[in-house]
Amino acid sequence: MTHALPPDFERAGQAVLEFLHRRLGFSLWMVTRVQGDDFIILQAKDEGYGVSPGTVIRWADSFCSQMVKGNAPRVAPDSEAVPAYAAAPVGRQVPIKAYIGVPLTHADGRLFGTLCAIDPARQPDAIVEQQELIELLASMLSAILDAELKLSEEVRRNEYLELEALVDPLTSLLNRRAWDRLLAREEERCRRYGHTATVFVIDLDQLKEVNDTAGHAAGDALLVRAATALREVVRDIDIVARLGGDEFGLIAVECDAVGAELLLSRLREALDERQVKASVGLAVREASSGLVRAWEQADRLMYAQKRTQWPLNLSVQPDTRPAEWSPIPVAGGRSDAAAARLTRRG
Repeated sequence: MTHALPPDFERAGQAVLEFLHRRLGFSLWMVTRVQGDDFIILQAKDEGYGVSPGTVIRWADSFCSQMVKGNAPRVAPDSEAVPAYAAAPVGRQVPIKAYIGVPLTHADGRLFGTLCAIDPARQPDAIVEQQELIELLASMLSAILDAELKLSEEVRRNEYLELEALVDPLTSLLNRRAWDRLLAREEERCRRYGHTATVFVIDLDQLKEVNDTAGHAAGDALLVRAATALREVVRDIDIVARLGGDEFGLIAVECDAVGAELLLSRLREALDERQVKASVGLAVREASSGLVRAWEQADRLMYAQKRTQWPLNLSVQPDTRPAEWSPIPVAGGRSDAAAARLTRRG
């Protein structure tokens, strides 16, 4: 390469993909993220497969999963001659006869994703000699990524501080305007790095009744208790806002289905302790649809719960189909892990 890599991960990844495509060919070069069971395409240089950023396949089905496990080589000019690659389900979905892949890692060695390539034709054996170069580029990308993720955490904190003036005067939570801005910025991070996130919508069930029977001061006290419960269960990096009236929003940053289950359980307990009855909907962000779609879905599911007045069971889909809820009665109206069970269907 004749120029230094750009300082940010996205542009550096694009530069690496362009360079490797010019040097080695291959119809598809990718920068990917491994997130739970998902193998997310963050960036792609595609000359024939029709793959675009945001595409998601099952991690276990991929060639890269076999490479990371050490079951197959990082460079395979004839992937059909490698048993682990020949047996991989993705090879039955698209034509693959040659493969290159190396891990992208965090500074502590945890897997982030891969730098990889596939081609529908067998490639010359000489490409094996390029493995050291590809690994060097992957290590440089990993270093840029790790530095940028650390900086991203600081940027996120500064964003919150910038919007401190945009608060709801009663609850001291962020207001709807701040929510909209932070949701858009978090979506950009999710798209860039393949982060997951979960959106919660919380709507108080008895605010109107309290206002009508006990007065607006009692209603205001109810809103403050709900806000206190929300603050108690979230982390500093999470986003909590009063969206208007008796509705609150929560974005659990880098939170997957398992984390969402635990957070829902803690949230129910905190609300119960403060004698706040609320309907809660949640949706995990899908890479193909984003946080706005997850927010809309969580809002629909909150209203579904409000209609049933029962805790609900969320079945998280691995694709873009809406999550499905089914009511489960819980003794005493409390929500525990069984009532909040999230299951991924393969």
